Amino acid sequence: MRQVIAAVLCVMFSGAAIAQQQAPDAVNRANQGSVGVITGMEGGTYARTGADLTILDDGTLRVLPILGKGSLQNLSDILYLRGVDVGFVQADALTYAQQHGMFPNLTQKIRYIAKLYDEEIHILARKDITKLEDLNGQRVNVDVTGSGSAMTAEIVLDALGIKPKVEHEKQVTGVQELKHGDIAAVIHVGGAPIPLFSDISADSGIHLLPIELNQTLAQTYLPDQFTHDSYPLLIPAGTTVPTIAVGDVMAVFGWQPHTERYNKVARFVTAFFSKFDQFQQPPRHPKWREVNLTAQVPGWTRFQAAQDWLEQETTAGTAGGTTQERFDAFLSQTKPGVGGGLTEAAKAALFQQFLAWDKQRSAGR
Repeated sequence: MRQVIAAVLCVMFSGAAIAQQQAPDAVNRANQGSVGVITGMEGGTYARTGADLTILDDGTLRVLPILGKGSLQNLSDILYLRGVDVGFVQADALTYAQQHGMFPNLTQKIRYIAKLYDEEIHILARKDITKLEDLNGQRVNVDVTGSGSAMTAEIVLDALGIKPKVEHEKQVTGVQELKHGDIAAVIHVGGAPIPLFSDISADSGIHLLPIELNQTLAQTYLPDQFTHDSYPLLIPAGTTVPTIAVGDVMAVFGWQPHTERYNKVARFVTAFFSKFDQFQQPPRHPKWREVNLTAQVPGWTRFQAAQDWLEQETTAGTAGGTTQERFDAFLSQTKPGVGGGLTEAAKAALFQQFLAWDKQRSAGR
């Protein structure tokens, strides 16, 4: 009997020993193929487009979207938080962080993989607030401290010389306070349409405040507009509300080439770029259709693996196959003979014209 017990124990312990030897290998395999992507708050454009990245999962690569707390916090997480490899960040976050001395040597540490879509600046206000200057001295909610909305609101309001009483409640709370008339406005940055605003109608006593681009704002932001298609309850058919937009960036830590973390992100880059056409098809977020992978971001340096991919692939210089075909059609019909030599600002403006043209063309089908 003792011999039987001894034999059983021997098998058990030997099995445990084998499992212990195999476990580190399994852990290593799981982590070598995983890429953590810090996105945004629940329901926002970052979170919704970040979820789309899981289509890159292929057995050797696994993308783990993580809810974030805004552009500035995302920058911090990319720099310092374990498990975060890539993050969604507003393009103006780099300038803001430098101006406020938030992260030492930031431009040497942070890189970008691609410029993403543009996000519109929404200012929802009471009906008695008819122009931006009316916000002086008024209570205005700009989302929680550290969020992209709070950051951009500060930049824009300072540039325009407007000084409201800024509050930092979550936007869900801010919208409820606005509906009750307790505050004058909510400032939010996000890709239209924002689900939080979808049930607000023009007869609720709330409207979208127009923002006109001036010379100061044009150094950082792009002209844009809200349409009836974006917010059918707020904007009458056939009318628009001018606004401005900020570009979004897929950012990453500037790992040195051939290191383990660099190689991991490089695998993600290859998968993202080579499968990009899949992001532009339903049911993926429509904002992916606005992305031009080759667009440059002033003040930012591209991650080396991304730069290498764009230079080496036969599709270098495209915005993804599907988008590029439509962009070529737009140029042939509206800008024949346009070649190289365009400035980045001109390219960005031309691409925005293309997006408007493409949207009208799709609606007429």
